Amino acid sequence: MSHHPLKAVTLTHVRYRKGDQLGHFLAWVSLVPVFISLGGFISHFIFRRELQGMFFAIGLIISQFINEIIKKSVQQARPETCALLEMCDSHGWPSSHSQYMFFFAVYFTLLTYKKLGLIFRNQLLVAVVLVWPLAVLTMYSRVYLGYHTVAQVFAGAALGAVLGWGWFWIVNNVLSGLFPAIEESAFGRFFYVKDTSHIPNVLRFEYENARSAKKHPSYKRAD
Repeated sequence: MSHHPLKAVTLTHVRYRKGDQLGHFLAWVSLVPVFISLGGFISHFIFRRELQGMFFAIGLIISQFINEIIKKSVQQARPETCALLEMCDSHGWPSSHSQYMFFFAVYFTLLTYKKLGLIFRNQLLVAVVLVWPLAVLTMYSRVYLGYHTVAQVFAGAALGAVLGWGWFWIVNNVLSGLFPAIEESAFGRFFYVKDTSHIPNVLRFEYENARSAKKHPSYKRAD
């Protein structure tokens, strides 16, 4: 029976030096892209099904696909510190974590600034206080933990920012014209897909309509 080398699933395989509290914290920070993907966008599809959010997620997937193509083409090795982490079986330029977070930060900020599908008027504050610091911390964590060089994380961040801006422009200047057709399609009707980017305050709109629906017997749930 032949023995093949084992390879770990790298989705949550993040290591840090034992006893290093900062390293422990940054290890969790480096998992933020996983939390956003699994917790944020999957929850969004289940409960919201907004076209802006769905195309946001599609853009992140395309960004990561581009990242893999570039890594395989350039084939730049990770730093020597990565050998101690047993995680050097993949290429390091550009950093996919940094690219993901800066794509997310740019797209989220533009969505907020343009007030597309906003729930809160002060959501731009969330981008400044939470999203951008998390993006920078993620970039720093990949260097601190030894997975990437400084050049690799800056390359990922720059590429993510450019792709985030570019995809936002494509979605809201080209693809948004298809939103009505998607809403009316068999897919859109079956999954209740919608576009609420034209509504200034989605939270207030849904709140008022939910309260109004209580007065109509046709909307009441049958037990």
